[in-house]
Amino acid sequence: MKIVLIYIFFSSGFFSMVSAQSINKLLPPGEKWKDDKGNFINAHGAGVLLYKDTYYLFGEIKSGRTRLVPKQTWEDYRVESGGVSCYSSKDLLHWKYEGVALAPNKRDSSTDIHTSKVIERPKVIYNETTKQFVMWMHIDREDYSYARAGVAVSTRPKGPYKYIRSMRPNGQMSRDLTLFKDDNGKAYLIYASENNNTMQVCLLSGDYLSPTKKYIRILVNNRREAPAMFKFQGKYFLITSLCSGWDPNPARYAVADSVMGSWKQMGNPCTGKDSATTFNAQSTFVLPLNKKTGSFIFMADRWNKLDLEDSRYLWLPLVVHQSQVKIDF
Repeated sequence: MKIVLIYIFFSSGFFSMVSAQSINKLLPPGEKWKDDKGNFINAHGAGVLLYKDTYYLFGEIKSGRTRLVPKQTWEDYRVESGGVSCYSSKDLLHWKYEGVALAPNKRDSSTDIHTSKVIERPKVIYNETTKQFVMWMHIDREDYSYARAGVAVSTRPKGPYKYIRSMRPNGQMSRDLTLFKDDNGKAYLIYASENNNTMQVCLLSGDYLSPTKKYIRILVNNRREAPAMFKFQGKYFLITSLCSGWDPNPARYAVADSVMGSWKQMGNPCTGKDSATTFNAQSTFVLPLNKKTGSFIFMADRWNKLDLEDSRYLWLPLVVHQSQVKIDF
């Protein structure tokens, strides 16, 4: 493993230095990671929020028996929805379990967040105007016919979050999704749509709780999922995966001069051995560490489709140089 130095800036004004080597020593790629109590971290399809001097990790809780949903044309492996977990850390290495940020409904099967439904890829951003933490997630039925985006809010980063509703943004399907908050405070929902045949980018309302009518279709007829967006030196980058069910495939990335502009496809950001399978993983989030030097963490899931609770994680250094993205194992 190459040693790549990454500088993490905290809002308190202090710097601490973490290397990819130290991250992978405490959080070895593909192994089970433990929290401060010695329990395995259960946060799949995750995203990270940096608020003040603390990182908050949100992810899908997957536990219990994995089963195959019948009469599907693809390998639709599922567990009962466990809701969304939250962990906190000061250094990205040691994680404290903060509890269930968004609890599933165990009684009313008609609700979006019943245990029989799908709650995937939760992402959280903070709204400075409303003083609320806003969570968006993919909401679906087990057969994936619902294809909606759900939203929840909290006054605290760790929750609990109150579920509000789900919708199809502008009447469009929404499956795998992510959030992106720009430097000017505007926020965007990015989601796989049209049966995964496009990605769509939609501007959110000022309170971040609703999609606006302003959206674009990108990566048309390219079948993509697992979006992760970030910004560096005035350019916007979007990492996605191809569509191959639970099995890994080569990542792709695109670049644009504006979020709602024209996106240029650039190829596979991964290099080296197993780059054709994204190192046997799938993208979920890109965490900025030092925006001046172009240092980021690429976060991905190693899905175990036969035992989803035993799916693992992969965090790798991502660097940007002259609009070229490189992820190396």
